[in-house]
Amino acid sequence: MKTYTIIGGVNGVGKTTTAVNLTAALTEAGKKVLLCDFDPQANATSGLGVDKRHVRHSVYDVIINGTPVEQAVVHTKYGDALPATADLAGAGVELVTMERPHFQLADALNSVKDQYDLIFIDCPPSLELLTLNGLCAADSILVPVQ
Repeated sequence: MKTYTIIGGVNGVGKTTTAVNLTAALTEAGKKVLLCDFDPQANATSGLGVDKRHVRHSVYDVIINGTPVEQAVVHTKYGDALPATADLAGAGVELVTMERPHFQLADALNSVKDQYDLIFIDCPPSLELLTLNGLCAADSILVPVQ
């Protein structure tokens, strides 16, 4: 299993489009893929067909409240989604007070790594604590450019 974090410093370079399309294409090719939406805008969540307004548990619940990843994953025909909600916007402030603040996502994803061939993490367009968590969880990094 390999984890790819998709990052870039600005909006509009195709981070989310890359994450959603890779997830869908590789799922169609028979791979077991998880897309972790780690951007508070939650566009990757919507891109996989998940209504972010009706998510029971999100990646925020996983990293801040300790909800097991398995309880937050939503299965879609395009691949599995670890959805984001607007709550994630405040996670950076809450992470600062936690032990190992840069590794909360990595620690959470370790519990499901053996269930997937690939995990993609779609990060926000800034270098802050959420993006640093995404980088610490990565085996490799994709940086789309325009």
